[in-house]
Amino acid sequence: MIVAVKNNKKRFFIKIASLLAVFLMFVSYYFYMSNEFSNRQIKQEKIKLKQKKENAKLERDKKIERIIYREIETAVDLIGQKHILEVKIILDRALIIVEQETNLDALKVRYGSMALIKKDVQDTKIAIDLKYIIESKYNEK
Repeated sequence: MIVAVKNNKKRFFIKIASLLAVFLMFVSYYFYMSNEFSNRQIKQEKIKLKQKKENAKLERDKKIERIIYREIETAVDLIGQKHILEVKIILDRALIIVEQETNLDALKVRYGSMALIKKDVQDTKIAIDLKYIIESKYNEK
């Protein structure tokens, strides 16, 4: 008995076409995933930059707060703590309310025209302009 095996050329082309299709699917999947990972990295970098900006802003705010606190502390020391009735910060000014007969010479010498002094019947109000003080001390450090 003789068995003849025929090679079908259609079958060969179908195998080649299917292998080519599988190869193209893997290549397209590779490029798709690499694009997704690059987009993720870009988003993460943007988030990190945003966090750095927020941290820098918080650090700047803390530095300004420390400058204001030290300056008010200095003003209170110059006046004398026992004479202080109230301390407020309104916009870019520090408002210090002291007793009527308080010696303000040291404060006048330190702040000069940046300290506005108003004497009332019951107390004396001092408004210290913090804007220029903050600018000079912030740039100094």
